[in-house]
Amino acid sequence: MTTALQFAIGFLLACLGLATVLATIRLFRGPAAQDRVMALDTLYLCAMLITLTLGMRFGNPLYFEVALLIALVGFVGSIAMAKFLLRGEVIE
Repeated sequence: MTTALQFAIGFLLACLGLATVLATIRLFRGPAAQDRVMALDTLYLCAMLITLTLGMRFGNPLYFEVALLIALVGFVGSIAMAKFLLRGEVIE
């Protein structure tokens, strides 16, 4: 792996770590429920991107399958939270 790619992956992991910290702060301090839902969406997206970046760094294809599972669970969770905020119940 080239030095430029190692630097880029390290920089990306640092930026995603910062985004995760900021989203966690918004999750706890968010004034409205919609802010908290968006923070959770950002957290699962950052977790997926960190997993993909680590998969590129270590060259292990298992990371990509884990990232796919994180994306799937995060999407279903986002839909459930949006439905709960709109209707007050998830299952009708």
